[in-house]
Amino acid sequence: MTARIDIFLAIIDAWKRKDIDAVLSHMADDIVWHFAAGAEPPLVGRAQARKFLNRFGAELAEVRWRVFHHAESGDRLFVEGVDEYVTLQGVTVIAPYAGVLEFSGALVTGWRDYVDVGVMAAQRHGAPLTHQVQLLADRTAVTSASA
Repeated sequence: MTARIDIFLAIIDAWKRKDIDAVLSHMADDIVWHFAAGAEPPLVGRAQARKFLNRFGAELAEVRWRVFHHAESGDRLFVEGVDEYVTLQGVTVIAPYAGVLEFSGALVTGWRDYVDVGVMAAQRHGAPLTHQVQLLADRTAVTSASA
């Protein structure tokens, strides 16, 4: 079986290419995706995930999403990283996050991203990058499952 981090890195690679079909191919039909756990209601099912990805992807010029650390336990993958992207208006948004993904076989069935949406909104509206966010973002990312 493919390591869950390999599947997650494939999702990231597909998202960087804006290949929504490839991203969705790694999700179960009934996925429950908390893309901003605690701040927004979850997306339920591939159709809602597609709608969100289409809308969000249309705002992005570049994606620099990175994973710094990960651990697997049973059917779960725990990740720490930074969601970094550049909007079509040239604004860079950098948001540290932690995520938990649940799998059934090779498909993601549950996904919870814990991110400070206030940090993201402030940056989108022109606030400078804070020192603490820069420190978290300036780490070496995982480039393969063996890293």
